[in-house]
Amino acid sequence: MTRHRNPKNRLQPKPDTNKMPYDPHLMHLRKNQPTAVSPARTAYCRFAPGRLDVRMWVALVWVVGMAALIWWVTSRNSTGSKPVAEVKLATTPAIVIPAAAGKPWKVGLPGNVALDLVWIAPGTFTMGSPATEVGRDANEGPQTQVTLTQGYWLGKYLVTQVQYQAVMGSNPSYFSASGKDMPVEQVSWDDAMVFCQKLTAQEQAAGRLPAGYAFTLPTEAQWEYACRAGTTGPYAGNLDAMAWYADNSGHTTHPVGRKQPNAWGLYDMHGNVWEWCADWYGGSLLGGSVTDPTGPASGSFRVFRGGGWDVGARDCRSAYRFYGGPGRRSNALGFRLVLSSGP
Repeated sequence: MTRHRNPKNRLQPKPDTNKMPYDPHLMHLRKNQPTAVSPARTAYCRFAPGRLDVRMWVALVWVVGMAALIWWVTSRNSTGSKPVAEVKLATTPAIVIPAAAGKPWKVGLPGNVALDLVWIAPGTFTMGSPATEVGRDANEGPQTQVTLTQGYWLGKYLVTQVQYQAVMGSNPSYFSASGKDMPVEQVSWDDAMVFCQKLTAQEQAAGRLPAGYAFTLPTEAQWEYACRAGTTGPYAGNLDAMAWYADNSGHTTHPVGRKQPNAWGLYDMHGNVWEWCADWYGGSLLGGSVTDPTGPASGSFRVFRGGGWDVGARDCRSAYRFYGGPGRRSNALGFRLVLSSGP
């Protein structure tokens, strides 16, 4: 019978302190002798399960903590909890400029009739005339530096008889037999404003107007700024080339756009028919420097500008101012549209 030795009686080898650290879990027993552990093996042993050092525990705790924090923040936002209030900085409201600014504007009227407007950029100019200008009236001063902060569209031409009839359904003009492109006349300031209101309502209903914009009459400052088109003299160019007035009109109106335009592409700013402005008449200009003036708050007369077929060169000057009651009608008095934002 073969006798088996009791393993407990087997002598346990003593570790050799001159060799690598002894680890009974990883040593290979061979002939009851311990096997030296390599440095790489020793490094592995430090990170084996159950043998994590302090630095690894700290790192593990930090990772778990950050993961828990991220989960908590995410769960609060996803469950509809009240978010942190947004801090809003105070801002100055900006002027809303339509996308079409800088481009011509065309209005389609009933009967396949078109109405063209020209973009007038904002700017600064000197309104009125100097004391040395020939033919000057006292109400053209004192000269005033005017700044217009917002651009606007101004009629390329005077409103014609066919355009007026397309909106209003009638033609009040005295020279009505002379052709469809003749400027409308025999219209009062009140008539012109009704035309503007109807056209505004039509274009708003069709969704074709920028928010806050409407058709109306130009202010006196808008009119003179556009008439001068960057010039500073009595006229925006050669008067005979640009205007129908007493010396060349033949005592009648003429189709719009037959004379030369000014530098900004506007026709008949001098002569043909006078043009109503939005302002009440004031006996003098304000003087100094002003921004976006709209005239007196009240009055008895409205301003009209530009001269007409019935007057001489003096009354066709850029600075010349005349006036009449809102109900006044004349065969030399018409108007031009502006499309602009509210006051």
